Parts: sequence; C-alpha cells; structure tokens
Amino acid sequence: MAFALLRHVVTRSAGVLILALMGAAVVFFAMRAAPGDPALTALGEGASTETIAAFRARWNLDEPLLVQFGLWVANALRGDFGQSLSIASGTAVYSLFADRLPNTLFIGVYAIILAVLISLIAGTVAALNRGKIIDTVATSIAAAGISMPDFWIGYVLIYAFALGLGWFPAYGFISPVESLGGALLSGFLPALAIAAPMAASFTRILRSALIDNAHRDHVRVARSLGHGPSFIFLHHVLRNALIPFVTVIGLQVRYLLGGTVVIERIFGINGVGSLMIDAAFGRDYPIIQACALTFLLIVLLVNIVVDLICTMLNPRMR
Repeated sequence: MAFALLRHVVTRSAGVLILALMGAAVVFFAMRAAPGDPALTALGEGASTETIAAFRARWNLDEPLLVQFGLWVANALRGDFGQSLSIASGTAVYSLFADRLPNTLFIGVYAIILAVLISLIAGTVAALNRGKIIDTVATSIAAAGISMPDFWIGYVLIYAFALGLGWFPAYGFISPVESLGGALLSGFLPALAIAAPMAASFTRILRSALIDNAHRDHVRVARSLGHGPSFIFLHHVLRNALIPFVTVIGLQVRYLLGGTVVIERIFGINGVGSLMIDAAFGRDYPIIQACALTFLLIVLLVNIVVDLICTMLNPRMR
C-alpha cells in the first residue's frame, strides 16, 4: 500500500515538472510577444541608441528568444530569477520575493481557512435541514455569493466594517513576520473578500454531496445494523462527501491567487500580487516570469496534495 502511494506521488510529481516547464515556456514567450519595450520603459523615450543597446546587452535582451529562454530556465533551476529591470533596477528578484511572499501566502491561507470553516458549517446545516427555511436561506446566500466578484465584496466590506463600524483597518497590512495578531486583524477583511465567493461555491458542493451520500445503499445498511445518526453521518456520509469538497478546494486555488492580485491592490497589501501588477506596468520581465512561475507551481503542488487526500479518503481512486 505504501509502495503504491509512493509510486502515485512520484508519477504525479513527474507530471508537475513537465507542466511547470510548459507553463514557464508559455509565460516567457507570451511576455516577449506582448507590446512594449522594457528598455524604453526603464530608460525613457529620450534614451540614446547606445544606452538602449547597452541595456539590452546587459540583460541578454539582444540574444535570440530560444537562447534567452534557455538562460532563464538554467538560472531558475539554480534559484536565480535574475534582477529587476525597472521597478527596483538591479535588485535580485529573489530578494523582492522574500520580502513580499509571506504576506501573500498569509492572506491566501487565511482566505482558504475562512472559506472552509464557513462552508463546512453552512453546507452541513443546509443539508441536515433540507427543504426548510434555513436551507433556503443558506443556498440563496451561496447562489448570490458565487455571482459577486471579490473586488466588489472587498469594497462593501471596507464600507461596512472599516469605515462604518471601524472594527478593522480600511487600508494597509501588518506582516505576520512583524506581528501575528496585527496580521490576523488587518488581514481579516481582504481574506474574507477572497473567501466569500469560494465559501459560496464550497457550500453548494458540500450540501449536494452530503444529501447524495445520505441516500446511498451503504448508509441504509448502516441504519439497518443499528448504528446511531452521529456515527453514520461522520463515518459514512461526511467522509465520502469530503472527496468532491476537497477536489473543489484544489480547483479554487487558481482563482484564489488571481483574486489575491486584485485584493492586495485594493487593501494596500505589499505582496506578490501587487509586485506583479507594478512589474507588468514597468515591463519588468524577470519579476513577471518569476511571479507567474511561482503561482503555477503553487497551483500544481496544491493539486498534488488534494489528489493525495482524495486517494487516502478513497483508495479506489489510486
């Protein structure tokens, strides 16, 4: 059993490496195909031809595209993502990442935890009260939550809980490296803005899965054997319902990262998302490529973890 699980992990990891390389190639060539010149953006329209040529030579921008891609991949495998071209010229991308990644990871994990807690409670309560008013209210709120974009929810939360009630700061974020309590307080509204649409989706999935599993044959057998409702729910209904629930969590990570980029801008969070936006405006290739590759690796790794959890919940999926 352990060998089969290890083989499954190795197979999935090999697939991740191939997908990461393909994703890196897409990001690299898409950036080169985009309009604009990083040399002119960094030096200004009035720069001389000699200065522009020196800039291109310094950053290997005068090399053929395949050579540039090969150099970038080779350096990235050593953990060297180059240096910023424009927004922090000459600064190592690794250094910029090290400063901002903790903030982005904290907000992302915070949002996932909030979304899972909200949906576990709402989905379970709705399923156990199927057809009643509380079920109608929960499913209606979930339907509305799915249709609302996270940036709009962010502005509503700022207006209600920051400007109106004054419970949370409207702008700015205290890094968890400085103060965990400050990060939990200042990061609550941005995390909730990202979590709300995800929680709505998770609630609908969990409710449907719980109702579906409650009417399966093995549950009827468990009832006929005299098992109590709590035992049946925990061991035969909730356990099987968690498989699609966990799968959806993994799929939502990509939207979480996309939402983080926007939410960081709205709430003034100094994270990787806001760094990526600044780099896009400055045509800063090394930063954009490093951000995109990091987000891609996070999505792929999370999907491996989700796959392993589902395999452990149901060994027949192995």
